This record gives sequence, C-alpha cells and structure tokens, in this order.
Amino acid sequence: MYDTEYKRKFLVVIDETEECDRALTFAAFRVKRTGGTVVLMSVIEKPEFIGMGVEEVLRAEAVEEAERNLDKRLARLKEIGDVRYESVIREGDGAEQIEAVIAKDKDIAILVLAANKSTEGPGPLVTHFASRTHALPIPLTIVPGRLTDEEIIAVC
Repeated sequence: MYDTEYKRKFLVVIDETEECDRALTFAAFRVKRTGGTVVLMSVIEKPEFIGMGVEEVLRAEAVEEAERNLDKRLARLKEIGDVRYESVIREGDGAEQIEAVIAKDKDIAILVLAANKSTEGPGPLVTHFASRTHALPIPLTIVPGRLTDEEIIAVC
C-alpha cells in the first residue's frame, strides 16, 4: 500500500535577519499552495571553552535566543495560515549543520535561502552554497531579499 501523504519539506534557516523572513515567506506560501512542510532550522555557534561552566551558560543563552527567533517565525507562519512545520536547533558551523540535517532527513527536498539586500553581497550561507565545488543533493532556492510579500506570493 502506498503512503499518499505528500512529505516534501522546505528547509529554511532561521535567524534574526530580515532576509530570513523572505525565505520563510516563500517556503510557507509554496507549502500552502503545493503541500508539504516547512522545516525551520536554527544554528547556534558552539561556545568557546572558557571553563568553570561558562560555556554552558553561553550555550543556554544561545538556545534561548534561537527559540525566540523560532517563536517569532512561527508567529509569521500562523499569519500566513494552514502551514505545517517542524523546527530544529543545531549547534556548530551553519553550513555543516545544514548539510547534516539534509543528509539525515530524506524528506527535505529544497533548501530555501534569501539573499541579503545590502551591496556587501548575498550573505555567507548563500555565498557558501551557491559557490560549492560539489552540488547539494537537493535544489537550492535563493529568494531575492528585496521581494515584497505580494511579489513572493505571485511566484509561488
């Protein structure tokens, strides 16, 4: 018997940046239109070893900040409405953790990132994944950071 539930997942990296909202909006409207799940992923940096338990305090603060960012983005999903989601918090190098999550979850079908609006370049993750010497095992969608909600909805 076949499982008829569509399991395609859109992976969106969650942080405090404005372009994060653009990527989330794109993924949410695609899921709303075509089915699937948005996976909100937050990556915290591994604290440097300082000793005396200080790194545990720093880790706890980083997790709290990641959870605040996730809560903010979950509120955005609720505004959009009727969007299934999952969330994950990982620790370490952002690009490495993204690749590890993609490798572990075979239902993740698309990585959605948004380019920075500034003239300083598209952002470190977009630069990393767009300039890799070997391809990701899934498509990469880069949403221009300057798109409005209406423009994003029009292309979804």
